[in-house]
Amino acid sequence: MTEQARIGRFREFFKGFLLLELLKGMLLTGRHLFRRSITIQFPEEKTPISPRFRGLHALRRYPNGEERCIGCKLCEAVCPALAITIETAERDDGTRRTTRYDIDLTKCIFCGFCEESCPVDSIVETGMFEYHGEKRGDLYYTKEMLLAVGDRYEEKIASDRARDSAYR
Repeated sequence: MTEQARIGRFREFFKGFLLLELLKGMLLTGRHLFRRSITIQFPEEKTPISPRFRGLHALRRYPNGEERCIGCKLCEAVCPALAITIETAERDDGTRRTTRYDIDLTKCIFCGFCEESCPVDSIVETGMFEYHGEKRGDLYYTKEMLLAVGDRYEEKIASDRARDSAYR
């Protein structure tokens, strides 16, 4: 065995004997122990969300209370996941409106194509992300459920749209 090899083995023995790796780790921990924490306690603290965040879908209404959707089916046609199902009927006044508007959120990939294709700004994706379903059927949103979400968050949707209008 050469002199160089013996010295190398001797160093390795003392590194292991003195637990240098453990001491280096403890030193690193000690350096970061008293720094400001960057962890966010989620239910109590909220992080800022972009106005362009795509969360739960909603159907909007006009200020007079009439639903905006004209039943053009563009959102159904553009949906890459085939998550939207629309059926329409003609009303007495000759306009076309939806009789069925369903979104299966288990299929939806939240791409935003439905929102972009809508000519009357009827379907939108809100900033709401705190929703869940305990079984598959809970994430199947019907027209009434989507209108209820739109009615509930209309002020937030309108303010997000106003802030984002310069970039559209």
